[in-house]
Amino acid sequence: MQTAEIAQRYLNYFERNGHTIVPSASLVSPDPSVLFTIAGMVPFIPYLNGTVPPPYPRAADNQKCIRTNDIEEVGKTARHGTFFQMLGNWSFGDYFKEGAIGYAWELLTSSEADGGLGFAEKDLWVTVYQDDDEAAALWQKVAGLPADRIQRMGREDNYWSTGQPGPAGPCSEIYFDRGPAYGREGGPAVDDNRFTEIWNLVFMQEQITNVRSKVDFDIVGPLPKQNIDTGMGLERVAFIKQGVDNMYETDQVRPVLDRAVALSGRAYGAEHADDVRFRVIADHVRSSLMLLSDGVTPSNEGRGYILRRLMRRTIRAMRLLGVDAPTFPELFSASRDAMQTAYPEVATDWQRISQYAFAEEETFLRTLASGSQILDLAVTDAKKDGKSALSGSEAFLLHDTYGFPIDLTLEVAEEAGLSVDRDAFDTLMLEQRTRAKADAKSRKRALADLSVYSDLRAQGETVFTGFTDLETESRVLGILVDGQPATAATQGQIAEIILAETALYAESGGQVADKGVIVGPGFELEVLDVQKPVPGLVSHTVEVTTGEVGVGQTATTVVDAANRRAAQQAHSATHLVHAALRDTLGRSATQAGSLNRAGYMRFDFTWSQALSDATKSEIEEIANNAVRDNLEVTTRVLPLAEAKELGAMALFGEKYGETVRMVDIGGPWSRELCGGTHVASIAEVGLISLVGESSVGASNRRVEALVGLDAFRELAAERAIVSQLTSSLKTPRDQLPARIAELAASLKAAEKKIAQFEAKALGERLPALAETARVVGGVRVVAETLGEVASADDVRALALQLRERLGSDAAVVALAGSTGGRPVVIVATNDAARAAGAKAGALVKTAAGVLGGGGGGRDDVAQGGGTDASAIPAALTAIVTALETATA
Repeated sequence: MQTAEIAQRYLNYFERNGHTIVPSASLVSPDPSVLFTIAGMVPFIPYLNGTVPPPYPRAADNQKCIRTNDIEEVGKTARHGTFFQMLGNWSFGDYFKEGAIGYAWELLTSSEADGGLGFAEKDLWVTVYQDDDEAAALWQKVAGLPADRIQRMGREDNYWSTGQPGPAGPCSEIYFDRGPAYGREGGPAVDDNRFTEIWNLVFMQEQITNVRSKVDFDIVGPLPKQNIDTGMGLERVAFIKQGVDNMYETDQVRPVLDRAVALSGRAYGAEHADDVRFRVIADHVRSSLMLLSDGVTPSNEGRGYILRRLMRRTIRAMRLLGVDAPTFPELFSASRDAMQTAYPEVATDWQRISQYAFAEEETFLRTLASGSQILDLAVTDAKKDGKSALSGSEAFLLHDTYGFPIDLTLEVAEEAGLSVDRDAFDTLMLEQRTRAKADAKSRKRALADLSVYSDLRAQGETVFTGFTDLETESRVLGILVDGQPATAATQGQIAEIILAETALYAESGGQVADKGVIVGPGFELEVLDVQKPVPGLVSHTVEVTTGEVGVGQTATTVVDAANRRAAQQAHSATHLVHAALRDTLGRSATQAGSLNRAGYMRFDFTWSQALSDATKSEIEEIANNAVRDNLEVTTRVLPLAEAKELGAMALFGEKYGETVRMVDIGGPWSRELCGGTHVASIAEVGLISLVGESSVGASNRRVEALVGLDAFRELAAERAIVSQLTSSLKTPRDQLPARIAELAASLKAAEKKIAQFEAKALGERLPALAETARVVGGVRVVAETLGEVASADDVRALALQLRERLGSDAAVVALAGSTGGRPVVIVATNDAARAAGAKAGALVKTAAGVLGGGGGGRDDVAQGGGTDASAIPAALTAIVTALETATA
């Protein structure tokens, strides 16, 4: 039974049993401290914890998940994978234990001909929480399961919580017995390799607090509503139903493994180490494909770093299999073909996905080449110094800065007869992880306790009237002061105000929040920010400027009309620039982020190279032509599926409901899903002026533009500058570039001549400087200041000439000067001086410390600098003193 068929049977079964089928949420989590959707329940958290009223009493889904905390186990076990699909059925205050157990047992044990999964009852075992007598009894009553195949487990295994105060409860896990070939008799409590968990039923029935660990917390009491949260691992069921040993050999994963086998020329099943590598490749390629399809791009932080790590581990595994050439074109194509039945977007968006994947492989292969050079140098230096090992700091630098894998460092070092201080490396890695965890924990703590919004959200969604009205009278539903509910807020306080309706736009979709005020009987509030802390609820952060506002009072939101109008111009301009980019560059130039505020727009898009001036001009002209032609702007609210059929573009990672708002500009020319505010007529946008284009990642570009009056003012300022230049240079406007280039060339030539004169003047000081030489500890020393110099290069050149002039006897030259108000010092030593103990690098560091800066270099010549030019005499004295000690 194919993986996609198993998923469809599951969804069909629960749809027949009254469940709403919910599409998978994006792999990109809206919570920045989590990064990814790591479990099937993540999209349902607001419903499970009561923050948001559930839109349906029961639901089922197949949720895409990414989890990398066990990445080192990938390929070594039958069930560890970074990308997995979690089938789930959910009850929000509807059915409970008996219903969940009945549904699970019926689907698992019904025949395939009847739409079930066809498991033999004799092969199924269950575990229940040690104190859950009710669940144990229901398994016997509903499923007819004998008591000896129901095992009781403790909190560690069979009690579920988020790890935070809130909803929790016992769970019951269903296991499949793979047979005696896979381990010992005795059930899941004895051997969880032979007995593989396939389904977990969570009975969310209690409220916990004072969470000290996974097993140490206080149960406050029962939840007001009991919920069901289940998860069936699709990949686990697939490898059992397909009769293979592990998830890597299932139909959605095996094709990549087979392609890696073909590319490497090695056999699968012949050697354990190679088998692990093949499985890592198969898993990581699929995970990378799915992350790319959900809009994640490789980078050095956050989600992009995880994606990059998966891709680089793949490349490394192929290298260990003997393949140094690019392999992603074949591996990713194989994964695309295996996954497109379940996820058609991996094929329809293949051009963009492949562009990122192939570019990342090319980049990392170059990284491996450059890292190898750095590592080779480190190995040479270590052997030259008689060391038997590379330091942990060198290995960590290669890993952290250059992305060079530690196992490759170990391999190269071993080939050179060296070891690596792995303990020191591991310590540095642990310190890095600790810092990262502390940062993630602090970010998680920084997030507001969303439970304070639960009662407010339960009163219904905040109605946004701002599409048509700039003023709306409403009622104050709630007030938060310092994050806690309050009955009132008084003059001078900062508070959050929740209203039943609002005309003020909450920041979302790249559009910043409206400015404005909230007024009522005896009070006025300045609006500082407008956000959606939980879906469907708008919170206004305000400063009470006059009077006192209380819960239940009438309040009117008043939008700053001029600011809103300018923000709408910028938002509509963003849609125009997006369409113009796609007209010019093609469909692969898709949105990766945006920011719209009054008079300004910023748009990030997928593209791997800088735009030429001609391309930027073309994009700007297409967008402004749309304004000139006053293309029609229409908005429609329609089902998501219909909008997608019409070709509406959606933002990666954005969660859309069953109905969406679609904004058309010029019909299908610009058609996007968008909840923001827009101009009524596109001519209202006015002028669009591109003012910047830059890189924001390996395969992302950013364009910036001024819009409306801000664009006009910018062009007017440039016109004034051009007018001044034409007047000052007495040159017509169209000849200005040539005239300025001519002046620049003349200036460069003049600067070159001046530098030559200054160098000559410095050179003429050689005899006099040589005369200042004095003997310190048996070494002739020149330590002099040159005053103001053109550059450090001039000081270096003079120091080297002076060193030669002093001959072969031990000699040290220390020259200092000031360039642009900042001090520079050069120290040069000859062979005899170095033999006597004088090292240029050490002497420069001594001087730089006095100058308030730093420096270094080789033993024969070194350079330093600082911030205090007045300390140059003291710095030279410090060099002489240090030299006396070094040569004593």
